[in-house]
Amino acid sequence: MLRIFITGTGTGIGKTLVAAIVTQALGADYWKPVQAGFSEGTDSEWVRSAVTNHQTQVHPEWLRLKMPASPHIAAREEGIRISLNEIAMNCPQTPRPLVIEGAGGLMVPLNEKEFVIDLIRELKASVIIVSRHYLGSINHSLLTAAVLKENKIPVLGWIFNDQYLDYGHEIVNWTGYPCIASIPRAAELSAAFVATEAARIKENLSRFE
Repeated sequence: MLRIFITGTGTGIGKTLVAAIVTQALGADYWKPVQAGFSEGTDSEWVRSAVTNHQTQVHPEWLRLKMPASPHIAAREEGIRISLNEIAMNCPQTPRPLVIEGAGGLMVPLNEKEFVIDLIRELKASVIIVSRHYLGSINHSLLTAAVLKENKIPVLGWIFNDQYLDYGHEIVNWTGYPCIASIPRAAELSAAFVATEAARIKENLSRFE
Protein backbone atom coordinates (compact mmCIF):
# COMPACT_ATOMS: atom_id res chain seq x y z
CA MET A 1 0.00 0.00 0.00
CA LEU A 2 1.34 3.41 -1.00
CA ARG A 3 1.53 5.78 1.97
CA ILE A 4 2.00 9.46 1.10
CA PHE A 5 2.81 11.72 4.03
CA ILE A 6 1.93 15.39 3.49
CA THR A 7 4.34 17.56 5.43
CA GLY A 8 5.10 21.24 5.16
CA THR A 9 7.72 23.88 5.72
CA GLY A 10 5.68 25.14 8.68
CA THR A 11 2.18 25.73 9.99
CA GLY A 12 -0.56 27.36 7.93
CA ILE A 13 0.99 26.76 4.54
CA GLY A 14 -1.83 24.68 3.02
CA LYS A 15 -1.15 21.06 3.93
CA THR A 16 -4.85 20.26 4.34
CA LEU A 17 -5.76 21.78 0.98
CA VAL A 18 -2.94 19.88 -0.75
CA ALA A 19 -3.89 16.67 1.08
CA ALA A 20 -7.45 17.02 -0.22
CA ILE A 21 -6.26 17.65 -3.78
CA VAL A 22 -3.90 14.64 -3.72
CA THR A 23 -6.61 12.46 -2.15
CA GLN A 24 -9.09 13.50 -4.83
CA ALA A 25 -6.60 13.02 -7.66
CA LEU A 26 -5.55 9.50 -6.60
CA GLY A 27 -8.92 8.29 -5.32
CA ALA A 28 -6.98 7.69 -2.12
CA ASP A 29 -8.00 7.42 1.52
CA TYR A 30 -7.13 10.19 3.99
CA TRP A 31 -5.91 10.02 7.58
CA LYS A 32 -4.72 12.65 10.04
CA PRO A 33 -3.33 10.68 13.00
CA VAL A 34 -3.22 13.55 15.51
CA GLN A 35 -5.50 16.59 15.53
CA ALA A 36 -4.56 19.31 18.01
CA GLY A 37 -7.41 21.79 18.39
CA PHE A 38 -10.88 21.24 16.98
CA SER A 39 -13.15 24.03 18.27
CA GLU A 40 -13.54 25.32 14.71
CA GLY A 41 -13.71 21.87 13.12
CA THR A 42 -11.07 19.33 12.19
CA ASP A 43 -8.91 18.89 9.11
CA SER A 44 -10.59 15.52 8.53
CA GLU A 45 -14.01 17.15 8.45
CA TRP A 46 -12.83 19.71 5.90
CA VAL A 47 -11.26 17.07 3.68
CA ARG A 48 -14.45 15.01 3.86
CA SER A 49 -16.43 18.02 2.62
CA ALA A 50 -13.91 18.87 -0.10
CA VAL A 51 -13.30 15.44 -1.68
CA THR A 52 -16.05 14.38 -4.08
CA ASN A 53 -14.95 11.04 -5.50
CA HIS A 54 -16.92 7.99 -4.37
CA GLN A 55 -14.09 5.70 -3.26
CA THR A 56 -12.25 7.88 -0.74
CA GLN A 57 -12.66 7.02 2.92
CA VAL A 58 -11.68 9.62 5.51
CA HIS A 59 -10.45 7.63 8.50
CA PRO A 60 -10.95 8.89 12.06
CA GLU A 61 -8.01 10.42 13.87
CA TRP A 62 -6.04 8.22 16.22
CA LEU A 63 -6.07 11.10 18.72
CA ARG A 64 -8.00 14.36 19.04
CA LEU A 65 -6.56 16.92 21.43
CA LYS A 66 -8.46 19.99 22.58
CA MET A 67 -5.62 22.52 22.76
CA PRO A 68 -4.51 24.13 19.46
CA ALA A 69 -0.81 23.74 20.24
CA SER A 70 2.17 21.54 19.51
CA PRO A 71 0.88 17.96 19.90
CA HIS A 72 3.27 17.11 22.74
CA ILE A 73 2.03 20.13 24.74
CA ALA A 74 -1.64 19.49 23.96
CA ALA A 75 -1.24 15.83 24.91
CA ARG A 76 0.55 16.72 28.14
CA GLU A 77 -2.38 18.96 29.11
CA GLU A 78 -4.68 15.93 28.86
CA GLY A 79 -2.31 13.53 30.63
CA ILE A 80 -1.51 11.63 27.44
CA ARG A 81 1.81 10.54 25.95
CA ILE A 82 1.73 10.12 22.18
CA SER A 83 3.17 6.76 21.13
CA LEU A 84 4.47 6.46 17.57
CA ASN A 85 4.27 2.69 17.80
CA GLU A 86 0.57 2.87 18.69
CA ILE A 87 -0.09 5.27 15.82
CA ALA A 88 1.62 2.88 13.41
CA MET A 89 -0.28 -0.10 14.80
CA ASN A 90 -3.55 1.79 14.19
CA CYS A 91 -2.68 2.98 10.70
CA PRO A 92 -5.69 2.26 8.45
CA GLN A 93 -5.38 -0.72 6.13
CA THR A 94 -6.82 0.03 2.72
CA PRO A 95 -6.43 -1.26 -0.84
CA ARG A 96 -6.14 2.36 -1.98
CA PRO A 97 -3.23 4.76 -1.52
CA LEU A 98 -3.31 6.42 1.89
CA VAL A 99 -2.70 10.16 2.22
CA ILE A 100 -1.48 10.97 5.73
CA GLU A 101 -1.43 14.57 6.93
CA GLY A 102 1.09 15.58 9.55
CA ALA A 103 0.97 18.35 12.13
CA GLY A 104 3.02 21.44 11.26
CA GLY A 105 6.49 20.62 9.95
CA LEU A 106 9.03 17.84 10.33
CA MET A 107 10.44 18.92 13.70
CA VAL A 108 7.13 19.36 15.51
CA PRO A 109 7.47 17.31 18.73
CA LEU A 110 5.01 14.46 19.31
CA ASN A 111 6.43 13.55 22.72
CA GLU A 112 9.51 14.42 24.75
CA LYS A 113 11.88 12.58 22.37
CA GLU A 114 10.19 12.03 19.01
CA PHE A 115 9.11 14.30 16.18
CA VAL A 116 6.92 14.22 13.08
CA ILE A 117 9.88 13.01 11.02
CA ASP A 118 10.14 9.98 13.33
CA LEU A 119 6.48 9.23 12.67
CA ILE A 120 7.11 9.33 8.90
CA ARG A 121 9.86 6.77 9.37
CA GLU A 122 7.66 4.62 11.64
CA LEU A 123 4.88 4.60 9.02
CA LYS A 124 7.32 3.82 6.17
CA ALA A 125 5.75 6.62 4.15
CA SER A 126 7.01 8.71 1.24
CA VAL A 127 6.79 12.47 1.54
CA ILE A 128 5.23 15.28 -0.42
CA ILE A 129 6.52 18.64 0.84
CA VAL A 130 4.16 21.60 0.77
CA SER A 131 5.76 25.02 0.51
CA ARG A 132 3.84 28.29 0.34
CA HIS A 133 5.58 31.27 -1.22
CA TYR A 134 6.12 33.92 1.46
CA LEU A 135 9.05 35.97 2.73
CA GLY A 136 11.39 33.44 4.33
CA SER A 137 9.96 30.38 2.63
CA ILE A 138 13.13 29.64 0.66
CA ASN A 139 15.06 29.21 3.89
CA HIS A 140 12.31 27.10 5.45
CA SER A 141 12.02 24.97 2.31
CA LEU A 142 15.76 24.29 2.05
CA LEU A 143 15.98 23.46 5.76
CA THR A 144 13.08 21.01 5.39
CA ALA A 145 14.74 19.33 2.42
CA ALA A 146 18.07 19.14 4.25
CA VAL A 147 16.50 17.37 7.23
CA LEU A 148 14.76 14.86 4.94
CA LYS A 149 18.01 14.14 3.09
CA GLU A 150 19.98 13.77 6.30
CA ASN A 151 17.44 11.26 7.58
CA LYS A 152 17.22 9.43 4.21
CA ILE A 153 13.42 9.83 4.02
CA PRO A 154 12.00 9.09 0.52
CA VAL A 155 10.57 12.25 -1.05
CA LEU A 156 8.16 12.26 -4.00
CA GLY A 157 8.49 15.99 -4.60
CA TRP A 158 7.22 19.50 -3.92
CA ILE A 159 3.76 20.98 -4.20
CA PHE A 160 3.96 24.77 -4.10
CA ASN A 161 0.93 26.62 -2.79
CA ASP A 162 -0.16 30.23 -3.33
CA GLN A 163 1.81 31.76 -6.20
CA TYR A 164 3.22 34.85 -4.48
CA LEU A 165 6.45 34.91 -6.49
CA ASP A 166 7.75 32.39 -9.00
CA TYR A 167 10.83 30.86 -7.41
CA GLY A 168 9.70 27.26 -6.94
CA HIS A 169 11.97 26.16 -9.78
CA GLU A 170 14.96 27.46 -7.85
CA ILE A 171 13.99 25.44 -4.78
CA VAL A 172 13.67 22.40 -7.06
CA ASN A 173 17.15 23.00 -8.50
CA TRP A 174 18.75 23.53 -5.09
CA THR A 175 17.19 20.44 -3.52
CA GLY A 176 16.97 18.00 -6.41
CA TYR A 177 13.38 17.12 -5.48
CA PRO A 178 10.96 17.50 -8.41
CA CYS A 179 7.98 19.84 -8.60
CA ILE A 180 4.75 17.87 -8.69
CA ALA A 181 2.49 20.91 -8.97
CA SER A 182 1.94 24.55 -8.16
CA ILE A 183 -1.47 25.40 -6.71
CA PRO A 184 -2.74 28.92 -7.45
CA ARG A 185 -4.30 31.26 -4.91
CA ALA A 186 -8.05 30.66 -4.71
CA ALA A 187 -10.76 33.16 -3.87
CA GLU A 188 -12.66 30.30 -2.23
CA LEU A 189 -11.37 26.93 -1.06
CA SER A 190 -14.26 24.82 -2.27
CA ALA A 191 -14.88 21.26 -3.39
CA ALA A 192 -15.03 22.57 -6.97
CA PHE A 193 -11.55 24.11 -6.63
CA VAL A 194 -10.18 20.85 -5.16
CA ALA A 195 -11.70 18.84 -8.02
CA THR A 196 -10.31 21.20 -10.67
CA GLU A 197 -6.80 21.16 -9.24
CA ALA A 198 -6.91 17.39 -8.71
CA ALA A 199 -7.79 16.84 -12.36
CA ARG A 200 -5.01 19.20 -13.42
CA ILE A 201 -2.26 17.45 -11.43
CA LYS A 202 -3.53 13.87 -11.66
CA GLU A 203 -1.12 12.89 -14.42
CA ASN A 204 1.86 14.13 -12.40
CA LEU A 205 0.74 12.02 -9.43
CA SER A 206 -0.10 8.89 -11.40
CA ARG A 207 3.53 7.79 -11.61
CA PHE A 208 3.50 7.19 -7.83
CA GLU A 209 0.59 4.73 -7.87
